[in-house]
Amino acid sequence: MSAFTDTVVIAAFLAFCRIGACFMLMPGLSSARVPMQVRLFVAIAATGALLAHLWDQLMPFASRDPALLGPMIVSELLTGSLIGLLARLYMLALAFIGSAIAMLVGYGGMAGPGIENGEPQAPLGEIISFSALMLLFVFDFHHQIVEALVRSYEFAPVNVFFNPRGALVNVGDTIGDSFLIALRLGSPFVAYAILVNLTVGFVNKLTPQIPVYFISLPMVIAGGLILFYFAIATMLSLFADGFAAATLGG
Repeated sequence: MSAFTDTVVIAAFLAFCRIGACFMLMPGLSSARVPMQVRLFVAIAATGALLAHLWDQLMPFASRDPALLGPMIVSELLTGSLIGLLARLYMLALAFIGSAIAMLVGYGGMAGPGIENGEPQAPLGEIISFSALMLLFVFDFHHQIVEALVRSYEFAPVNVFFNPRGALVNVGDTIGDSFLIALRLGSPFVAYAILVNLTVGFVNKLTPQIPVYFISLPMVIAGGLILFYFAIATMLSLFADGFAAATLGG
């Protein structure tokens, strides 16, 4: 092969390292239920589509020198993994609050197989996670991920090695923002659980001879499901609005 062909192949491989690492961790596409071949071909297709836009950022640094190429490959893998990890952390925060909601309304005792991943989760929490993931794809959040990958070359160019300190700051900020958003989403259910359990406790003290737990549990679950019915639309809307700000910096 000619020198120009070698340079193009190296530039394409560097772009594939960042894009493929991001797709390997981003929600939805990284699911175990998506075949590995599909993920590979999607990463290759995205690399081919974005290579024309990234030509100026990649071609000047596509070196065949192993001493330069090795660190660049490692840096590209870490940068792409960071972008995918930020989106994954946001989804994990929602999965956490979904499991907490199921527990707070008394519906978390029976865990089932996960849809997006293989970990067992309460059915109510799985409904929340899967609905939010589907909503993000409907709102083209994967386009935002691709846009973030393109913009990442302005802040993390190929010739600059991965900055672990800045990455930890981004991860910490994402975890903090995701926690606050998840707390907002689950706050009605936290208040509901406190009030209901406090009421059940008072009733149990007043009538200790009655098995209040077995009598109150169906009513607690029914009230929680009614609250979930009226709150789910607002929850998903707030979750989708906060995605870009929490994971991609707006």
